[in-house]
Amino acid sequence: MNPAEDYILSKPEPWRTMLIEIQAIIKHTIPEVDEQFKWHLPFYSVHGKMCCFLNFRKTFVDVGFTSGIYIDIHKDHLVGGEKRKNLRSLRYYNPEDIDITILQDVLRSAATLNMKFR
Repeated sequence: MNPAEDYILSKPEPWRTMLIEIQAIIKHTIPEVDEQFKWHLPFYSVHGKMCCFLNFRKTFVDVGFTSGIYIDIHKDHLVGGEKRKNLRSLRYYNPEDIDITILQDVLRSAATLNMKFR
């Protein structure tokens, strides 16, 4: 098993199930994605450039986008902040929060931006 999968499977429920679902959506939406494990988190790269990552916190799961500031769709769902210059994330507090359409739209946008900034 790879370290990214170990990370996901080591989390308590319901977070584990949420991470597995999000991982599957990422791999299905961006077939050319490369799953890696960096900074103790599962990272997903497209054509050698980091695109997004998964991060479990005590009360939520973040799908972080390294160039999220440039994503121009579903901005009302993207979490930013003072300490996050370029990073934006989709944040999920329970399995029902995961809107597959929004997640896929944002993933496609991030992958397209990744190609643009190569």
